[in-house]
Amino acid sequence: MDHPRPVIGVMACARQVEGESAQTVKLRYLEGVSRFADAAPVILPSFQDPANAAAIIARLDAILLTGSSSNIDPVRYASAAPAMAPTDAGRDGFSAALIHAAVDAGKPVFGICRGLQEINVAFGGTLRDMRSSPAAATHHAPDDADLAAMFGHAHDIAVLPGSLLDRYAGAASLRVNSVHFQAIDALGQGLVANATAADGIIEAISASHTAAPVFAVQWHPEWQPESRPHDLAFWHYLGQSARARYLAAPGSETAS
Repeated sequence: MDHPRPVIGVMACARQVEGESAQTVKLRYLEGVSRFADAAPVILPSFQDPANAAAIIARLDAILLTGSSSNIDPVRYASAAPAMAPTDAGRDGFSAALIHAAVDAGKPVFGICRGLQEINVAFGGTLRDMRSSPAAATHHAPDDADLAAMFGHAHDIAVLPGSLLDRYAGAASLRVNSVHFQAIDALGQGLVANATAADGIIEAISASHTAAPVFAVQWHPEWQPESRPHDLAFWHYLGQSARARYLAAPGSETAS
């Protein structure tokens, strides 16, 4: 008998659509889950009570925290730095609740771009904004770039030997697209770097002591991944993780 496809929750963002507030997910994230992870995507609205997170996680096999044009408010990591528009307060709060609930329940957590930053903050880490630094030109295309040029903006990263990324991608270096201004400053507790750019920016992370995988990349593997084996491997690993069964974290409500 065929096994049912795993169900992966995909984080939505707040947007204005036709003059109204809406919750949206770019189609490419849903296609990544459906086509390349061979799973069923379910959109998770971020505009809801964080207390709902545990009930939602109980019904999912994994979560994917998507990229976004919005920036995480520095107040989320106890910084006095000004928030850089656009922000998404609802997503800031609900993503943190989802991450903690998933870790407690032994469910995989995967992140892309903003999702990596959310995971780092949820684990107690901090971020920094690169707009006024020389690193900005390396990690983001010029403002007037069209969509193809934006996601064609790329640089090399060094993969740390023995890391999770090393195991699934099987390469010492990778060329990745780069579309971000926020980046990890201090790494969250229990997280380890899996790859770095030449300027030291952390490009991939994983958790070292969680029951289920917690893994995220700073680049965008959902953008036309067919020609990049390491990006296809990201989706395959997400699907494999969602199909596995993990024990809940010790001491969590779901452990008994």
